[in-house]
Amino acid sequence: MENHMNEYRYEEIDIGQRESFSVTVTEEMMSSFCAITGDINPLHNDEDYAVSKGHPGKVVYGMLTASLLSTLAGVYLPGKNSLIHEVKIKFSKPVYIGDTLTVEGIVEEKHDVYSLIILKVLIRNQNGDKVLKATMQVGVDS
Repeated sequence: MENHMNEYRYEEIDIGQRESFSVTVTEEMMSSFCAITGDINPLHNDEDYAVSKGHPGKVVYGMLTASLLSTLAGVYLPGKNSLIHEVKIKFSKPVYIGDTLTVEGIVEEKHDVYSLIILKVLIRNQNGDKVLKATMQVGVDS
């Protein structure tokens, strides 16, 4: 991920506008997420257990994948001037350590009265498979 942060204001955002970024999921990210949340479920922490359940390795926490939505809104679209109000998420496919995820958000609606945008978000893995889709309501400073 880069260190640049967008600073779109509400009036600068157009319907159809999009931003995206990519991240490769690491073992370190998994360990940090476990330490922060206390989620010790063996599907995420025990290679042998995950394989016994039909996975090629440990399954990345769904909420770790979903946490990239915060990066999308807080850094990319709209960036600095954002406040997330609501997120609806559907997990489509499992994510594994080493997967490179591309997060793309598209402005679907603008609500002028509330300075609110609706983002449609897709997260795809390196094979182009959809692993998560979401709708976000994000407030934007003017």
